[in-house]
Amino acid sequence: DPAASTMTVRAGTPLEVIQRAADEAGFFIPLDLGARGSCQIGGNLGTNAGGNRVIRYGMAREMVLGLEYVLTDGTLITSLNKMIKNNAGYDLKQLFIGSEGTLGVITRTVLRMQPKPGCVNAALCGMDSYADVVALLGAARRGLGPMLSAFEVMWADYWHEATVTVGVRSPVAGPHPFYVLIESQGLDEAIDGPRFQAWIESQFEAGLIADAAVSQSMGDLAAFWATRDACSEFGSRFGPHVAFDIGLPVAKMDDFTIACRARLAERVPNAFSVYYGHIGDGNLHLVALSKGAVKQPMSDISAAVYETVRDFGGTVSAEHGIGILKKPYLGYTRSPEEIALMRRIKAALDPQGILNPGKVFDAEVEK
Repeated sequence: DPAASTMTVRAGTPLEVIQRAADEAGFFIPLDLGARGSCQIGGNLGTNAGGNRVIRYGMAREMVLGLEYVLTDGTLITSLNKMIKNNAGYDLKQLFIGSEGTLGVITRTVLRMQPKPGCVNAALCGMDSYADVVALLGAARRGLGPMLSAFEVMWADYWHEATVTVGVRSPVAGPHPFYVLIESQGLDEAIDGPRFQAWIESQFEAGLIADAAVSQSMGDLAAFWATRDACSEFGSRFGPHVAFDIGLPVAKMDDFTIACRARLAERVPNAFSVYYGHIGDGNLHLVALSKGAVKQPMSDISAAVYETVRDFGGTVSAEHGIGILKKPYLGYTRSPEEIALMRRIKAALDPQGILNPGKVFDAEVEK
């Protein structure tokens, strides 16, 4: 619906198909993640997916205007609303987005499309300290404003694995303690391209950036993002490992990595970990493992990481949900009162506990 700037899709539609359809219609779907070719929009909404451009466009729920879903008694709720303003009673769709399929089965959705960007500019920056990283984030928000679409940070340990172990080409000379990928989406390359270049130069002059490569082509953009997407190769390069998706206060992220490495070293023999993520929206990813272990001590690794998250006032899940593996640690992020309310909602909508049983928490089933 071009007039409403919406697209109505079935829940099983792959994200990449949706992105391509929007592009062909002259629009843009901002939700984007590495699994775009295989993940389905119903799953994206079930976990309230985030991805690469949350700093500008928000989480998946920000893109949903309408939703159709089935309740446990077979009732089909069709509310394929296309209006941005609709305050007629409770916004019921928000219950089901992020509920991991435990409250109802999503069947269709109405997505907000965005205008297609007129141009995209990016820079890959080498940084000397985390304090400089945080200062650059603030400067990007002020200097680029709503054009800022991504702010990805990679610690030196991640950068080594991406460029040496995986073999992605490094766009900047190094080494540096931190690397930042900044992306800006503008309207007109003739105006916004020079504006982005001038802003990057101003950060050099301010002493925040040690080195940087600025995109000059779509090939450069792809090369910059290849450094961040190299994590998709870690499974084949590292072998069995444990991946984490956590949220933390931005100012505390580097302190967290130091504390987390120390706790992993105490608990896990031959511990190894790397850190990276969507720092602009408070989301840190990390991969951890015991080098040389025949079987990874998953419970010890998870306990070490999530206890550190709890100590830093973070969340055990920033965008991937709770499922089964994070269920024992939900109380590190949510209060007993919040979990009790979640149980009451679950019991009201799924009294027999038949929807995605065992996920998020163990439901109390009616006898």
